[in-house]
Amino acid sequence: MAGPEKKLERSKSGLRMIPVSEADTSPFCLPEPPWVPDGECKQCQNCRGKFDFFKRRKHHCRRCGRCFCNDCCQEKVNLPRMQFLDPVRHCQVCTEVSRKEEEFFDKHLKSLQNGGYFSVCDSDIGPDDASMFFTKLSPNHRHLLFEGDSDKHEPILIEKIETLQILPSGKDDEGNTIAGGIAIKYKDTTGGINVIKMMVDSGGNRKPGQIWIASMQKAFKMLYDARAK
Repeated sequence: MAGPEKKLERSKSGLRMIPVSEADTSPFCLPEPPWVPDGECKQCQNCRGKFDFFKRRKHHCRRCGRCFCNDCCQEKVNLPRMQFLDPVRHCQVCTEVSRKEEEFFDKHLKSLQNGGYFSVCDSDIGPDDASMFFTKLSPNHRHLLFEGDSDKHEPILIEKIETLQILPSGKDDEGNTIAGGIAIKYKDTTGGINVIKMMVDSGGNRKPGQIWIASMQKAFKMLYDARAK
């Protein structure tokens, strides 16, 4: 399945590559923030130094939109959550946040799209009636897709996931819990609440499924944190 069609857009913060259709916007993306108007910026919002036209000029952080001097807003960092093509100016606090998120976009998002094999059943069905599906994230990041040889399962809208629970399958030699599966509570297309259990395929290489589960945890945390703001 091909990814969504995109277009190049220039904003005051830089060049962005965004979907042609808003319906294809990734739930992991954030809109550009409004900039604090220049007339309201008399001093750096970090060090409180007063702005002038020579030594202490004002700059806006592309992630939070606040005003800072060059010393407090000199880092240029990748900002995939706002779909910028090149690194953009960040304040010190936002620099740390964006750098932590880079791993998600470089690693975990790709793992979710690569997918894994899981034994899948709804909460009201016993494990003996579970079906095997290849589960992956859709190209626009909006749905979990389930591909089976015969059985079908409706896609799950990522934004409708309410909770995740790791289902353990034991401990390793160091006493760490081994993820054997994941339970996802979500709202279906009718607004009803469902719980789906996905167990890592035990008949082959378990690692891709366990990596997928770890990446799904990261994805849900990012969405949950965004909802809490």
